[in-house]
Amino acid sequence: MSAIFPTYGRFEIAIDKAEGTQVWDTTGKSYIDFGSGIAVANLGHRHPEVQQAVEVQLNKYWHMSNLYHIPLQEEVADKLTANSSGDYVFFANSGAEANEAAIKLARKATGKTKIITFKKSFHGRTFATMSATGQDKIQQGFGPLLETFEYADYNDLESVKKAIDSNTAAIMVEAIQGEGGVVPANEDFLKSIAELASKKGILLIIDEIQTGIGRTGKPFAYQHYGISPDIITSAKGLGNGLPVGAMIAKKALGDHFGPGSHGSTFGGNPLAMAAANKVLDIAFEPAFLQEVEKKGTYLKEQLNNKLSKKSGIKEIRGTGLMIGIECDFEVLPAVKSLMDEGILVLNAGPNVLRLLPPLVVTYEEIDKVTDLIQHCLKEHSPA
Repeated sequence: MSAIFPTYGRFEIAIDKAEGTQVWDTTGKSYIDFGSGIAVANLGHRHPEVQQAVEVQLNKYWHMSNLYHIPLQEEVADKLTANSSGDYVFFANSGAEANEAAIKLARKATGKTKIITFKKSFHGRTFATMSATGQDKIQQGFGPLLETFEYADYNDLESVKKAIDSNTAAIMVEAIQGEGGVVPANEDFLKSIAELASKKGILLIIDEIQTGIGRTGKPFAYQHYGISPDIITSAKGLGNGLPVGAMIAKKALGDHFGPGSHGSTFGGNPLAMAAANKVLDIAFEPAFLQEVEKKGTYLKEQLNNKLSKKSGIKEIRGTGLMIGIECDFEVLPAVKSLMDEGILVLNAGPNVLRLLPPLVVTYEEIDKVTDLIQHCLKEHSPA
């Protein structure tokens, strides 16, 4: 009997070590990791430069109260703001905490309480972020939620317009719905939301927890759309495995998060900052991002060539190295079969196979994995 709460439906493998795009279980079996710990190990596991940066910091100090200046926080914040529409950064420990900070800031800055989010969205599992999430399965069993969230239909501008009222503080949206099935926002939809929010004095929050830090071939996915959000949230790939989250906001919002308004004991931890600092040096390099776009195009081409005419495949979609394969059958058996073949992939809901390989994945690995996906999906398609 395990002493751990059974909050996860775990697969029957135990990981012993990892390096680059590969992980090994406790029996010695190796796997190509096309899940990256759910879009976390963007630079691959134990990237040598990131590991070295953390080891250097380990020999300096591990923790210091945020009552004192931590120089690494300033360096990371400068890199995040230089590569986004924001001017200030609040550091947290996770994506949920970053989204909590965004929700608090939006309400405090506007003096309003309603936030519009979207059906099938995912923003976290704290009470506020669970309330923001437009999925019943995340919310069931926890009693009354926070009342000031309303869920519009994704990629439907009219439903957003209908939800707006005089108490609307912000619109919170993912550029690509990850847990909701790897569904990208239509360009006209996201641009129109940005214009609508600006016109009505409503803040625009873009949740980049899964899509940010180079995952789509840009520093942040919203940059594919030519918009300028007021608040951006980031986590997952930011620390490449060390727990870290960040809320990035425009200068006009700075005064609303003054001393005592928000905080985190471990937010901006020096070890996490050392990792994030090196991650951003690598992941935000233009040549690196261009290669991510090339690999993403290649991955999608291979999947389309091998799957698009197969029965049971409804759509292959996504941006960069964030791809969803929607099927007309449940994909969990295929996920397990791929695991047997030495490939780790994810699902996003019952019918979408989700691919989030490390951004350092090779073309040879893409070829191997797409061949095996073709085989496994054919095996499990009922047609």
